[in-house]
Amino acid sequence: MDFGTDKIDRICPGPNPGPTRPTRFTVPTGAVDTHAHVVGTHFVPERSYTPPPASASDYLRMLDATGMSYGVLVQISVHGTDNRLMLDTLAANAERLRGVAVVAPDVADTELGVLAEHGVVGLRLNTLAGGGFGFDRIGRYDSICREMGWHLQLLTNTRHLAEAHTRLSKLSVPIVIDHMGDFDISRGITAPDWRILLGLMADGAWVKLSGAYRLSDAPSYSDTLAFARSLIQTAPDRCVWGSDWPHVGFWGEMPNIANLLHLLAEWAPTPAVRDTILTTNAHRLYGFGSE
Repeated sequence: MDFGTDKIDRICPGPNPGPTRPTRFTVPTGAVDTHAHVVGTHFVPERSYTPPPASASDYLRMLDATGMSYGVLVQISVHGTDNRLMLDTLAANAERLRGVAVVAPDVADTELGVLAEHGVVGLRLNTLAGGGFGFDRIGRYDSICREMGWHLQLLTNTRHLAEAHTRLSKLSVPIVIDHMGDFDISRGITAPDWRILLGLMADGAWVKLSGAYRLSDAPSYSDTLAFARSLIQTAPDRCVWGSDWPHVGFWGEMPNIANLLHLLAEWAPTPAVRDTILTTNAHRLYGFGSE
């Protein structure tokens, strides 16, 4: 991910304004977009980019246009630990949305209770962008998530995973790795840190099949195929799909969500596997259908 500091004062583009339903397959009932953000106007100074606003209503319109039943909002780094916008959105859409929050290591139990009441089911750490917390206090976050029954989501890359994989393998809660580990696919599928990512998955980690447009400049992101398929082959029951809407911190051509779903059809050409990624796996991880 290109989060250069020179981009802090340059507002990144908004999402494609015309999301459409995919035509290569029928999105199954109950499908979940497991990675998206709502964006306000209150930004932390230590951010790595500046996004335009992205409203809850716009996100829900995108879900409807693409045939997705549910969504998961991830606290965006530019808002730091101020989860209020995400929580307000969750409260207004309790049956349809879940959340992943960012909190300080010394977060109070009362705040954690409020997060849980609003539909938060995980915490996010990041090593790639400002406005969050990295792996230095990962033991503390493991304890919080264990007490709350949550998972720990990692915005990171395979290099950092390689450095921390011994500690990660000892965590007591599920870990969810964003954007296919933000791997430099030009290095090839035999690269040691890609093999470490596959090893973490084999040992129980989850991965988000998302962010292909960040990894690839190829037409239709075709050079991501071998990587995504290796993730699915390693742990088909622990892969989930995310749109990464509204594609913040990205200055290239904005993807249409339908095309990202068409890419999923290439990654998971077997309908039963694809439907499991879109529904069963995501329902189990985020608690949809358990109200």
